[in-house]
Amino acid sequence: MSEPEEELQGDQRDSTKKKKKEKRIVKKKKKKKKKEEEEEEEEEEGKQEEEEEEQQQVDEEEEHSECVVLRGIFKLGKRSHDVLLTRTRLTWIPITPETPTSEACLLQPGVMLLQDVFAVKVKRRRAVGQQSGGPVLGVALFCCRRRGRRLEEHTVHLHNASVEHIHTWYNTLKELLTGSSSRPRYLKVFINPSSHKKEAVHIYREHVAPLFKMADVRTDITVTERKGHALSVMKECKLDEYDGVVCVGGDGSVAELCHALVLRAQLDADSPEKPVTPVLPLGIIPAGSTDVVSCSVHGVRDPVTAALHIVLGHLQQVDMCSFSSLGQLVCFGFSAMFGFGGQSLARAEKKRWMPSSRRREYALVKTLARLRPEDCQLSFLPVKKSNRDQDQDPESGGEESWTTNQGLYLSISIMSIPCLSPHTPQGLAPNTNLANGSAALIAVGNTSRSEFIKHLKRYSGSSGQFSFSFVETHTVSAVKIRPRSLIGWSEEESEEEGESKTSPIIQSEGATFPWNIDGELVEIANEVLVRVHPRLITLYGEEVDEAESTVSCSCI
Repeated sequence: MSEPEEELQGDQRDSTKKKKKEKRIVKKKKKKKKKEEEEEEEEEEGKQEEEEEEQQQVDEEEEHSECVVLRGIFKLGKRSHDVLLTRTRLTWIPITPETPTSEACLLQPGVMLLQDVFAVKVKRRRAVGQQSGGPVLGVALFCCRRRGRRLEEHTVHLHNASVEHIHTWYNTLKELLTGSSSRPRYLKVFINPSSHKKEAVHIYREHVAPLFKMADVRTDITVTERKGHALSVMKECKLDEYDGVVCVGGDGSVAELCHALVLRAQLDADSPEKPVTPVLPLGIIPAGSTDVVSCSVHGVRDPVTAALHIVLGHLQQVDMCSFSSLGQLVCFGFSAMFGFGGQSLARAEKKRWMPSSRRREYALVKTLARLRPEDCQLSFLPVKKSNRDQDQDPESGGEESWTTNQGLYLSISIMSIPCLSPHTPQGLAPNTNLANGSAALIAVGNTSRSEFIKHLKRYSGSSGQFSFSFVETHTVSAVKIRPRSLIGWSEEESEEEGESKTSPIIQSEGATFPWNIDGELVEIANEVLVRVHPRLITLYGEEVDEAESTVSCSCI
């Protein structure tokens, strides 16, 4: 055989081997792909089976919850009803005689959700002065019903004279109602007798205590005697005995107790540096002059609404801020105002002998008359949607960098809640909510008095307060405010004719700047770092979009 023929045969063999190898590779790939597809199908089937099992479990739970637990005949008003009780609701259907044509009249059934019932009592007929005993008349169910943003007490009476029948229903209802883990049984109550018009004790006794007693909620009451009293008590008391804490007072009292709850949680967890979420929720009974925290979780300044949220166990997680200066914690709170807000509060505090509404209007007018900007460096850490819910560390900076501006500002506000009130039904910070993991930064640059007043007036309306060229808003996770050195504020500073309206007030060394932190005056001389802590505290209440407006301010 010649050499060309041998080479040709060799090439053919190589080609054949190559093709066989390629076929084996293709075959392996097909097997691998088929195996992957089979695994994916098995995984998908597994997921589907899990979802079906979960859905079946949910359906079984719903079916179980809607199974009739008790059924009986009761009178509601003058008509007999067929009453059905499930684990989640009470339903009553009128019993009507058949018509001559043997057709039953169709009447709408009544429905009451057990989640709205806070107490059940046995009804008895008693003579005047009789404290106990008496023939059984039926059971009374005490529940709440909504009137706009308000919760009102409402009673449904089920009449039946059978003692055995009534006790069966009473015991079953009590068992179902006590099954809710979020409803408190024992509360630590703090009452600030000096709040607003000094009506806190009266408000608690007249509107709140009867509801707590009816719902079988025990209380341990402390009437505070001074600022910081609640904080000192909270540091020492045995919190594991209670299911929640209640504050009867204004925003200052609320801020003090929130601060105390977080500090106590840090102490119990041995975490002095990092804020710790308190185990106990806080209930707020409004008894102050503006009650912005209460309005933000209730929508109204109504003690009955607040008390019903507490006894029914309505819980809402809420963001908070920490305020620190030179590395030292000043306090925890929900909102802060620097500039105009701090200056007007400082003036109001010097007129404590005035009625609160008059004092507030005096301070606003006086501060507007002496309107001066603060020269400071404003830095903030913007929040993006991707990290809105993360507890971002402002010192590390994360993936974002600080934005810094230097200039003259009439007002700077940082608010982790909307700050609703009767004066500002949409809130001072309508673009934020209770638990979005961020705060609203509202910086008002230097402008004329008339333009600044236009900006303030729009807060009492529905919108437009930020549609000015001198107002900027940002969603932030942290803010730093550094006033320029040797600049401070003083009410006594003279306003001489011809003084520049854009120049800040110059003071000597050691000057401090007034801050309005949750309605409390705090004087700080140096840079302030504000950091947002998502869902740091739990309050009794619920998310609301707008507060009930009942007050109008005519001072501007």
